[in-house]
Amino acid sequence: MKTISVTGKSVEEALDNGLTELQVSREQVDYVEIQTPKKGFLNLFSKPAILEITVKPDPIAEAEKFLAEVLHGMDVDLDIHPTETEEKNPRLEMSGEHVGIVIGKRGQTLESLQYLTNLVANRYSEKYLRIELDAEDYRKRREKTLEQLAYRLAEKAKRTGRKVVLEPMQSKERKKIHQTLQNDTAVATISDGKEPRRHIVIQPKEEVSEKHPHP
Repeated sequence: MKTISVTGKSVEEALDNGLTELQVSREQVDYVEIQTPKKGFLNLFSKPAILEITVKPDPIAEAEKFLAEVLHGMDVDLDIHPTETEEKNPRLEMSGEHVGIVIGKRGQTLESLQYLTNLVANRYSEKYLRIELDAEDYRKRREKTLEQLAYRLAEKAKRTGRKVVLEPMQSKERKKIHQTLQNDTAVATISDGKEPRRHIVIQPKEEVSEKHPHP
């Protein structure tokens, strides 16, 4: 963190002087009033305002720094590229030869790293910040895989007339399955089981009607 001492005839003037010197906005700094301005008799022996201004840490920069340290500790050499999601949320994209290590089985390692990175970022942010971690576009590829899986198993449920039980998934992946099949009038999807074994069940609508008849 960078800290400077500035003066001015008023607190506002001293603050403006400091912002100009640091080339930052008001939202990016904290300040402490070291000396209150005071006018002397006939403007003699006047005291200027003295402020100590400190630049606040940037949450995303701190998150990136933390992630780089973790990767170094894992002995994984990856590049980190700050970018944005389609919703304009901050994202840290990782790329490199051994990117699979930070993805892990079904993205579990990636989710853990994202959780820890967000904890660090929000230590330095005044409002809640959600940073998405990605590794060579893994998330989009995983979404496509889940869509294909949902369509394929829905067809199996309709063809056999029996429910299909999927493997346990993270909540956001279960949500993707639900969303993918929500307009399919021939099947229904439910979440069953308890974490960490909670999973999706796809079943034909006829079976649902038999088990839960309308009054």
